[in-house]
Amino acid sequence: MAGILSVSRTNLAQRRQKLRRQRQIKIIQALWRALAVTGFTSALFWVAIQPMWVLKDSEQIVIKSGDRVLTQKDIYSLLGLSFPQSLWRVKPSVIADSLRKQPNIVKATVSRRLLPPGLMIEIQERVPVAIAQKTQDQTVTNCILASFPTGQPADVKSCWQNSGTAKKENELGLLDASGVWMPLSSYILINPKAKLPQLIVIGSRAQYQLFWTQVYEAISHSSLKVTEINFQDPTNLILKTELGNVHLGSPSNRLTGQIQALVQMRRLPDEVNPSNIDYIDIKNPAIPLVQMNQKKPSLEIKKSEAANKTPIH
Repeated sequence: MAGILSVSRTNLAQRRQKLRRQRQIKIIQALWRALAVTGFTSALFWVAIQPMWVLKDSEQIVIKSGDRVLTQKDIYSLLGLSFPQSLWRVKPSVIADSLRKQPNIVKATVSRRLLPPGLMIEIQERVPVAIAQKTQDQTVTNCILASFPTGQPADVKSCWQNSGTAKKENELGLLDASGVWMPLSSYILINPKAKLPQLIVIGSRAQYQLFWTQVYEAISHSSLKVTEINFQDPTNLILKTELGNVHLGSPSNRLTGQIQALVQMRRLPDEVNPSNIDYIDIKNPAIPLVQMNQKKPSLEIKKSEAANKTPIH
């Protein structure tokens, strides 16, 4: 009996000793883990505060628009950054929000680049389809038309700046296919050498915003060349086309039919001297009229005659 008790006590002592060693090992492991985490955190902090993680100038920022890398220095003013600045203090989301507020930028993403330290910025721009002139100034309009062969933004901007009536309300802008208005100056900032669209829209945004998408869609899908759209008179939409001035009346759901009827009249210059035409009245696409100048009577184009004309594509 005494031998059994002695063995039991020995086993218990060994078990206690084993448990103590296990606890000691766990404590040592926990200490090592804490030291490792602390060391790693300290190392990261040390690395983060090194001078290499500082934005010293705009050369460390890469801005892309599609496949193009934008290098214009003026565009960096849109970022709201000051130099030098710690890369870790820069807030990419704030910069992206600031860029998206620009009327000519649809999307913007900003991310930090670690090696080499810097910022990567990608933007998606709106595509302008027309030059917007708030009020009609024939001098400015003629100047813009004269600049179309080159289509350079700087040439178009100078038309407005050099005009004697240059005012804020006459500021030139650009329109995209959905009718979003963009200041010409903002577009030039990103695209100083891009070719501008060869279509002029005259009128305030309030005058064309309800009809622009419909009008542009009808024109862009036709083979007729249109160089000017005048929205100033809400009762009479006027187009300047290769056939001459065209009066459409109030914008309505008949626009597509009116444009189609106009396309069917492409051979009109073969029948009537264009210099004798004041304007084409196509308010009723079934009965288009040609208003002659020099007090000549109107020429009515019968529906059957217009229908027999073959559109040229």
